[in-house]
Amino acid sequence: MPCASASLAVWSAAWLAGSAAADDVLDALTPWSEAHDVVAADAATAAVTNLPTPDRAGTGLAVLLALARKRCSPTGPDARIVLPTAGDVRGLPGPGALRAAAMETGECAVLAGAGLATVPAPVADGVLRWTVHLVDDVPPAAHPSLPDAEHELRSLVRDAADTLAALDVAKPRRGVREEIADSLRRRPRPTWPTGTPPRPLRVLQHADEVEAILLAASGDDPGGAKSSSAALARNDALRPLATAVRGARVAAVAETVRVLSAA
Repeated sequence: MPCASASLAVWSAAWLAGSAAADDVLDALTPWSEAHDVVAADAATAAVTNLPTPDRAGTGLAVLLALARKRCSPTGPDARIVLPTAGDVRGLPGPGALRAAAMETGECAVLAGAGLATVPAPVADGVLRWTVHLVDDVPPAAHPSLPDAEHELRSLVRDAADTLAALDVAKPRRGVREEIADSLRRRPRPTWPTGTPPRPLRVLQHADEVEAILLAASGDDPGGAKSSSAALARNDALRPLATAVRGARVAAVAETVRVLSAA
């Protein structure tokens, strides 16, 4: 799984639906950090949520779960993730402080049904801090459905391979297979709630594999390219894949939350 925000979104949805215990949620976030704490983004948010302000010691994740349950709308948790990057902020709500923090970390968990969004960031060795923002107007999900996202990712993998072959910049590099395998081995291995459907997990695994290939390619500069212009062409061919990886992950989390919330 790509990020702590995804684990929080999926497991909090399962907990709100009554199919997971609070301790299960806390255990599921352990692969991302030994300890977690929660603070409000500012004094105004603290006054509404009773969370500590950023200048004080954070509270535990169980408090965030209780807050989400207290504020959750009758329509359900509507938990999702946003994976923003420059030029692609689909689904990222305001306020400005939230947008800036999410852009800096590249991830955000949005508990739209509770009017909350939270951004994780390390604050000390072994401590991940979740900063909670109030959100009133959450944009509708802008990414494709899971079947469309899966199809797009597979199609772009083929298109990129064809383009790189035509440019003659896809020559193999010694040790690259081992590098990709090592990248996959070093990723956190979070658990999933009972009832998680298999298709989203398959899509997430494929997205991890594609991202590992992209990381290997980005570390090979200029790689098999014969010139700087060819290297730029290679990067242009690979860029849509990074967007497709993010879209596949967002869609997989959305589908998982939908199924768990309906259970």
